[in-house]
Amino acid sequence: MKSSKINFNSTAFSPPTPIHWEEYLIDGQTQNWSGESEKVYSPIETVNDDGTTSRVYLGSSPTLDEATGLRALEAAKKAYNNGRGTWPTASADTRIAAMEKFVEIMKTKREEVSNMLMWEIAKNSTAAYKEFDRTVDYINDTIEEFKELQRRGSHIASKGGVISQIRRGPLGVVLCLGPYNYPLNETFCLLIPSLMMGNTVVFKPAKYGVLLLTPLVEAFKEAFPPGAVNIVFGRGRTLAGPIMKTGEVDVLALIGNSKSSNALAALHPKSNRLRQVLGLEAKNPAIVFDDANVDSAVKECVNGALSYNGQRCTALKLIFVHQSISEEFCAKFTRAVDALSLDHPATDSFLTPLPEVNKVAQMEAYVEDALSKGARVINQNAGRVSDTSFFPAVLFPVNNEMKIFHEEQFGPVVPIVEYSNLEEVMSCIAESDYGQQCSLFSENELTIAYAIDHMVNQVCRVNINASCQRGPDYLPFTGRKDSAVATLSVHDALRSFSIRTVVATGSAQKDLVRNIISSGESTWMTTDYLL
Repeated sequence: MKSSKINFNSTAFSPPTPIHWEEYLIDGQTQNWSGESEKVYSPIETVNDDGTTSRVYLGSSPTLDEATGLRALEAAKKAYNNGRGTWPTASADTRIAAMEKFVEIMKTKREEVSNMLMWEIAKNSTAAYKEFDRTVDYINDTIEEFKELQRRGSHIASKGGVISQIRRGPLGVVLCLGPYNYPLNETFCLLIPSLMMGNTVVFKPAKYGVLLLTPLVEAFKEAFPPGAVNIVFGRGRTLAGPIMKTGEVDVLALIGNSKSSNALAALHPKSNRLRQVLGLEAKNPAIVFDDANVDSAVKECVNGALSYNGQRCTALKLIFVHQSISEEFCAKFTRAVDALSLDHPATDSFLTPLPEVNKVAQMEAYVEDALSKGARVINQNAGRVSDTSFFPAVLFPVNNEMKIFHEEQFGPVVPIVEYSNLEEVMSCIAESDYGQQCSLFSENELTIAYAIDHMVNQVCRVNINASCQRGPDYLPFTGRKDSAVATLSVHDALRSFSIRTVVATGSAQKDLVRNIISSGESTWMTTDYLL
């Protein structure tokens, strides 16, 4: 594999002025932190005059201590007040107005946030702006779905001599931990529906992608009542662990990996009282059948495996190719990969630097392990470019003795497996620890029909002649086994962060019910559907 330097031309793309963020949000007040802070560096490197490289310095963020994290929890607990607080008892109109106010403020921060998405986690410019805009759309769609949920809940039923109304109510205090790869969109897919349903939240940003969220802290403060959302910065071990140990968290909302979620959940002293809403790792396979359109399959697999450098839970992480077309597929795939560009995110390059420290070394380790067990690197440009950049390595033939066959690489290494027996492929997928999505490539309806029937009970989304993806956001997004707990989508997330609650009485109490509704004194028992 090659090793060369790339000058990301910092003169042409001037980094933002360093942000020295010192604030956090607790109980509706932004407070200044005077203690330890964490320096924030970009994965984008510049080449110095002496030939060495250095990361661009972006600023610093607070490293809050355990006591401050517990104060944030106490604020969320007080705001919820066992379900009797201002926010959980607020009317649908009130919550909608708060969320609309938030999104209007948020839209004024588009340039700041998108620019930091490029510099802090190396999203290319198109992806950065897309993530911001998609998040705004998600919030607006969530508001509309919430309205529909309230309309359905406005119905008063009378059956079997019982008058009843069914609505969804909040669960309590939510600990929200977002991921670095989609620090805005994926985080808000947890944060927004949990708030919308009346829960109160303690939110800690991911290790990478911290500063890009700081322009929105004031928006949360202005839009929501005190304690509804509390934002803390720092290390998960220092903040999240002690918060969970209190047993005062009702919902763990996390997008990350199963090891982290299991460790946090195990700290909760009353596991039966803890609801989990988790988006976790995946090992999404592609199956390229002998009757596939090879050119189309190559295009989708390159995009599916390497979009945002493969740092997506929805990325294709294992490609099975039938032996009759493996030579053609590999030749076309490697040419397409080697033609990709790796450059500064502002150039809109397809490939960009990797935010995680030591990620390049991890990719090299996967390659070395595969090489030692019979694989080859079949593309020409593969390998380390700098301490933060790795040009994709395509491995072939990969077998089940290699780590990359089983583990989620979450980076730009693409393993290709040659197969002759489809049943063996199906068995591998069935025995995997993961079950999020798969992609099927074939032009034959009988082939696709057979594969669908075998895959729908292994994964939660089957893509036909297309790469794996999350969107559109109205579709269910979840996974089997170690890939997810609960379902995230505009429709499902509101339900994941709430519980069905019934108010019921005998038919003899009809007049009383009528008077409660007509008086408008109850925000819960109402038939108001004009939202």
